[in-house]
Amino acid sequence: MFKKEFRIDNTWVGHEHPSYIIAEMSANHGQSLSRAKELVYAAKEAGANAIKLQTYTADTLTMDCALAHFEATGPWKGQYLYDLYKHAYMPWDFHAELFELADKIGITCFSSPFDKSAVDLLSQLNAPAYKIASPELIDHQLIRDVAATGKPVILSTGGATLAEIAEAVKVAQDAGVTELCLLKCTSTYPAPAESINLKTIPHLKEAFHVPVGLSDHTLGNDVPLASIAVGGCMIEKHFVMDKKDNTADSFFSMTPDELKALVHGVRQIELALGTVHYPSEPSKARRCVYAAKDIKAGEVLTESHLVQKRPGGGELMPKDLPLVIGRTARNPLPRGTQLSWKDLL
Repeated sequence: MFKKEFRIDNTWVGHEHPSYIIAEMSANHGQSLSRAKELVYAAKEAGANAIKLQTYTADTLTMDCALAHFEATGPWKGQYLYDLYKHAYMPWDFHAELFELADKIGITCFSSPFDKSAVDLLSQLNAPAYKIASPELIDHQLIRDVAATGKPVILSTGGATLAEIAEAVKVAQDAGVTELCLLKCTSTYPAPAESINLKTIPHLKEAFHVPVGLSDHTLGNDVPLASIAVGGCMIEKHFVMDKKDNTADSFFSMTPDELKALVHGVRQIELALGTVHYPSEPSKARRCVYAAKDIKAGEVLTESHLVQKRPGGGELMPKDLPLVIGRTARNPLPRGTQLSWKDLL
């Protein structure tokens, strides 16, 4: 059975805990260690729980081949995949320094491995969690390799059918994973809001009984903020220092200011969601029944004797007016008196 909540480092992940926010560095380091470190500092400053890397090389992802089916598509059209990944991958000797820096300043650092050699590297660095990227969900051996580390697994679902997601979850379960989080994802860059289908988040939660969140590729923060309102407990979003940076993913990534705004918005929404709650006492910021004029003891009350006005707090509500008319005043009632049943015969 999967756990409903678990820890990554010392931070809880689950639907009863504050949402876990991941800044995805992806290719936005531009193969510069100093820029990668800058992103780690900025993610910490903005309030993210984690900075996430991607661990691959061009050779572990594709072939250096110029046949037509090796051409990139979408916003990267015009390049061969090998060349795209060769310029986008993070040099593997960056990893140790980034993990060390993250630990020093107090932000979690982990990565998405794309093959067994990447898992081995991350295991040597004692990565606290592993993310299976959407395109790798069908790589069942990679899931098993990650499961063998004994660490929490985050599984992104972009492009996968429900049957494929179920297969991947079963592979993880059979391999001994007990700490699993699924991320609803739309693998379009950038993704239009109408392609996101946030209602899938509660469906995934109900179907697989694991924490569920959102890996987001939309522009702006509207969609990830809305994911919290429908029950998401994790947000992953690509992160760049400046949208003018010339990297493979900069055009759909958020800036430090946007990340800071996202973190603030998520925390405000969590406060606003609160719990199921109804007031135990009626509000006084409403109306109640007053004496509209001085009323003598023994006087029979008519509509002209009564008025419903603010502030509330009196015993008799506007709904009680039909029951009051025709009753007799037990005692004198000066104009402005809040009426109660004890005033009436």
